[in-house]
Amino acid sequence: MEKEYKLNFELVPDGCWYSNLRSILSKRQWDFLKSEAKERAGGKCMICGKKTDKLDAHERWSYDAEKQVQKLEDIIAVCKDCHSVIHIGYTQLKGNEERAERHFMKVNGVSYAEYRNALGKANERHQELNKVPEWAIDISYLKKYTEE
Repeated sequence: MEKEYKLNFELVPDGCWYSNLRSILSKRQWDFLKSEAKERAGGKCMICGKKTDKLDAHERWSYDAEKQVQKLEDIIAVCKDCHSVIHIGYTQLKGNEERAERHFMKVNGVSYAEYRNALGKANERHQELNKVPEWAIDISYLKKYTEE
């Protein structure tokens, strides 16, 4: 059985890199969603619980390779450290992996070997998802903001 972590890598398939709410919605709509996530967070990272007034809005997506659908599951407020772990590929490109490693290990209470194992599994999943030639986007999550 695979270990469940509080903080995970969320490697986005290459074909979905620019499929995000900021590119679909107006600035006003995105700002509303960001502020709603931050309000729900109550000044704490929704993953590690760190108190901070510098929270990022993070889109949580699921990927169904069989149906070729990228589905918005949630928008959460996270601290910069958790966000750097979530987007570890980008963090590595920027040369900031060491801090992200430490944060992943601290939040999840794991060793460096477990960090490397989890990263390897995330990379394997990423490679599988990259086999999908084109993803449809499901943003039905947002209906809750329009229905009364």
